[in-house]
Amino acid sequence: MNQEHFDASISKAGTIEEWQTMLQDNAALLAHPGLHHRTLVKQAHAMHQAQTVSSDDLSDLLELADGALAYAVESLLDLDNGE
Repeated sequence: MNQEHFDASISKAGTIEEWQTMLQDNAALLAHPGLHHRTLVKQAHAMHQAQTVSSDDLSDLLELADGALAYAVESLLDLDNGE
């Protein structure tokens, strides 16, 4: 494995880890669900365009982002209903 390929692999892993960390940031998600979702979607598409993730991975990332948004909406509705 050459150094460029190794460096690209490290960068790819770091980018995906950053996305996953953001996905799990419940405070940011619940404070601004729409903005959080848009940011996750934009970053997922940017990783796909940079060929950091495959089309299948992009689909999974988008599904996770949508799930996080649904969770936030449900949580906020539950708070409004006193649950």
